[in-house]
Amino acid sequence: MQCPRCQAENRAGRRFCAECGVPLALSCSSCGFSNELEEKFCGGCGTPLTAAPRPPELRARTPQSYTPSYLAEKILTSKSALEGERKQVTVLFADLKGSMELLADRDPEEARQLLDPVLERLMAAVHRYEGTVNQVMGDGIMALFGAPLAHEDHAVRACYAALAMQEAMRRYSAEVRRTHGVEVQIRVGLNSGEVVVRAIGNDLHMDYSAIGQTTHLAARMEQLATSGSIRLTAETLRLAEGLIQGTPLGPVPVKGLTEPLDVYELVGVTALRRRLQASAARGLTRFVGRQQELMALQQAMEQAGAGHGQVVAVVGEAGVGKSRLVYEFVHSHHTPSWLVLESASVSYGKATPYFPVIDLLKLYSHVEERDDTRTIRAKMTEQVLTLDPALQDTVPALLSLLDALPEDSAFLTLDPP
Repeated sequence: MQCPRCQAENRAGRRFCAECGVPLALSCSSCGFSNELEEKFCGGCGTPLTAAPRPPELRARTPQSYTPSYLAEKILTSKSALEGERKQVTVLFADLKGSMELLADRDPEEARQLLDPVLERLMAAVHRYEGTVNQVMGDGIMALFGAPLAHEDHAVRACYAALAMQEAMRRYSAEVRRTHGVEVQIRVGLNSGEVVVRAIGNDLHMDYSAIGQTTHLAARMEQLATSGSIRLTAETLRLAEGLIQGTPLGPVPVKGLTEPLDVYELVGVTALRRRLQASAARGLTRFVGRQQELMALQQAMEQAGAGHGQVVAVVGEAGVGKSRLVYEFVHSHHTPSWLVLESASVSYGKATPYFPVIDLLKLYSHVEERDDTRTIRAKMTEQVLTLDPALQDTVPALLSLLDALPEDSAFLTLDPP
């Protein structure tokens, strides 16, 4: 019997998957008869089954239909090189907590109206960070970061996606609380390990084999998570160390493991965006050489200080030390009286227009992820006007980048150039 979530093969008669622990059959609440997950009425007594309905349009869709075209093109154009590779990945499971109770007494159409936006928001968060949704299961999804497309920061991307899911659910829950009087919450689990991509179909369906407990532990993290929370293993935390905030929950017994597993709760991100920043927080090795490059930077700074604006491009092979060079110059004795504003482009930022500018504005104005629009407006306006009161006319444009304009702002009625 094949598990509908992780595709693991289970021996006949099992009620729960040996790999990820999800039910392989649905027991009738009236007579206890064992039914298949997709069945609507009990085979023993005819009672309607109360499992959360899976939207028919999602059940019929292929991965290609819900994968953004730019990601689909990347995968399909290089699938021959991707197949058969062993990859380091982070596996993410997310589902709607308490979906059976939430949707059981509702009309199927109303239930779908509640559930569809949940799945859409979960998938949007995965795709934002270039992950792959390879399973849509009723009220949840399974996604991979780092396969089939390899990413060295797959754990960081998965953590950011999980946090984006929870933030999207908080906004959606506030909406359905007003319209339907219900609370919508999800739980998310993460684990990192190895998989082998066996084959990729033209419809982006992917066959893969997990190495060891990779998928199983991710599913267990999801099952351990409480409503509105994210659980992850020590391996995922290690790979994203310095860039995320995790709270230790202590060792937890996990079925299939002889020793308890250290479990963490993902609670947020740090102010750091790059691995060099995280390394600097732990302590860097001594910086040697690059005197000629440092002198060129110093000369450009002196020209800028004299009123002649300068732009410096640092070009070199990956790993040669470009970021370290800039870091050392910015933190040297040459810049103590300068206001230094720093931002960085990230590969997953391609899905967000003006990402480096938005990141720069947030850092400069001390805008935090959970700030509401009123707080963002206040922080941004204060910082810009403190810099120079003559910049007042630029405030609406800057606020528009952060989606923090008042609804009655005249700036919203301006025609685009």
